[in-house]
Amino acid sequence: QVQLVESGGGLVQAGDSLRLSCAASERTFSNYAMGWFRQAPGKEREFVATINWIGRITNVATSVKGRFSISRDNAKNTVDLQMNSLKPEDTAVYYCAARQVSFIASSPNEYSYWGQGTQVTVSS
Repeated sequence: QVQLVESGGGLVQAGDSLRLSCAASERTFSNYAMGWFRQAPGKEREFVATINWIGRITNVATSVKGRFSISRDNAKNTVDLQMNSLKPEDTAVYYCAARQVSFIASSPNEYSYWGQGTQVTVSS
């Protein structure tokens, strides 16, 4: 059972940057592909970014491409989401997720483990 804990959310202004971090409890963390998703009020959970087991293959959603990036440190069991040039429409609860295979995926149905989420609010 993988436990995931997100941190780094907060209230920022449009144009600011935030870095979210997700810490995983699993000692075999490097066997898992990881993802970030977000959910705004009244909307479905949507894909943001994903990274493969070793961090060499990533994919980000079109809506955040060029502004967000994902990275991981298998020695520390962490995966980060760097968010630059934030916009009000990025406001959401951001979730970290893990899947027990090594390759990336963008559907939330492909992930078995989820964190509790961290709120990101971007004011205009």
